[in-house]
Amino acid sequence: MLELYTHPMSPCAQKVRIVLAEKDLPWVKRHVELSQKENLREEYLKLNPLGVVPTLVHDGRPVIESNVICEYLEDIHPTPSLKPKSHYEVADMRLWMKHVDTKLHPSCGALQWPLVMRPALMEKTEEERRALLEKVPEKPRRERQKRLVEFGLDAPDVVDAVHVYRKTILHMEEMLKAHLWVVSDTFSLADASLAPYFQTILQFGWTEMYEDCPRVADWFERCRARHSYETSVACDFPPETMADLHAKGEQALHKIREHMNALK
Repeated sequence: MLELYTHPMSPCAQKVRIVLAEKDLPWVKRHVELSQKENLREEYLKLNPLGVVPTLVHDGRPVIESNVICEYLEDIHPTPSLKPKSHYEVADMRLWMKHVDTKLHPSCGALQWPLVMRPALMEKTEEERRALLEKVPEKPRRERQKRLVEFGLDAPDVVDAVHVYRKTILHMEEMLKAHLWVVSDTFSLADASLAPYFQTILQFGWTEMYEDCPRVADWFERCRARHSYETSVACDFPPETMADLHAKGEQALHKIREHMNALK
């Protein structure tokens, strides 16, 4: 039995859901409401001491960290394979997955957090906010969230996030000259890992980030056309949700443009 502790807007959870769908594996959804910090409740921290989603529970045993979960699913259900055939391409795939974990994910959080997570926290008292944030286990994530709560879109993390996104997109554009997907001519865990971070750009109406990169735009359209994406990501963003997120994204568009222009 596979259970996934997840949230619709978590890119890390989205990538795992894509892999589950690519492999046509049945699973049970356990919703974790991040805006209310349910991920920091004692019962959840027993499953995932880092206090993040997703967590996969397989036959009662938890597996944490989204990339580890993706490779775990690949190992226990190797068909259809989401790994390239050559060892070099597998190494390249893992390098992209590491980039997502260490660079792109924190950047996505810096852009998404002020618009989606911060408002619910701002409804609480300052004392309640501080108490909740102090529960975040990892210091870098804890301090980043404190900055994003205090400064919102004016936090220094936001400009860095835009730059990471833009550099990632330009690198992808170059790599996609050689093959259909990011590391080879077949869809892999690298593509499954990257695609959710473009969902963030799409839902907030920030597609200017990649509009001058036609190969990346085509790659993302092909990701979105896959049944796995439609059933694991797109289905959680009906028109009314997209309209609301677009409106939120419009508030930040001038800052996105400003930070992008600084790179030119």
